Amino acid sequence: MKLSSYFYDLRSAYQAELDDLVSDSEGKDVLRKRLAEKRSEIGFLVKMMELAPEMVAVVFHQGFRFAKPSVMEHLLSQGADNLPEWGTLTGAVSLEPWAASLAQTVLREPGGTAFMVVAAGLEYLHQHARLAPAAAQGDTDHDADEDAEDGAEHDDDYNALSADDAADPRNSRTRDEASSNWLAEVGFDRKD
Repeated sequence: MKLSSYFYDLRSAYQAELDDLVSDSEGKDVLRKRLAEKRSEIGFLVKMMELAPEMVAVVFHQGFRFAKPSVMEHLLSQGADNLPEWGTLTGAVSLEPWAASLAQTVLREPGGTAFMVVAAGLEYLHQHARLAPAAAQGDTDHDADEDAEDGAEHDDDYNALSADDAADPRNSRTRDEASSNWLAEVGFDRKD
């Protein structure tokens, strides 16, 4: 499977956003508490859907169930301009009851249907960590021969991260740097 450059870029930002919510300054796990706070602020957060979808999408963390992985994998290969309508994902994606009420708030907003598709894609990527971000569609470093080799190497058509790659602290540092750079670009002060 190939990730579009759109989802490739959003994936690490989404993961960084979740990582920021996991623990407090004392190292205590506060993910549930922070997600509950964000979910209670959905009326405000919807104003950020277009500018920073990954910051809003976390409110749906663990709120999607995926019945048809092939539909989601096709969706993840699409750019922002080619995403399907939210209504076409019925049967492939369902919402937990608590997430359905949040979705109603989002769907009333302009761009809400497109955002729900993006949020589902980001959560699917998070739940299926074996989908490597290095496979951005349109990457000029990959040619057809390399793609054929990748397909032969991975019979299940996934570009999997090894356990060593996932545990590599350099990946975390890169994600943190990207997150810091993005926050600085949109006007926040750096933590450095």
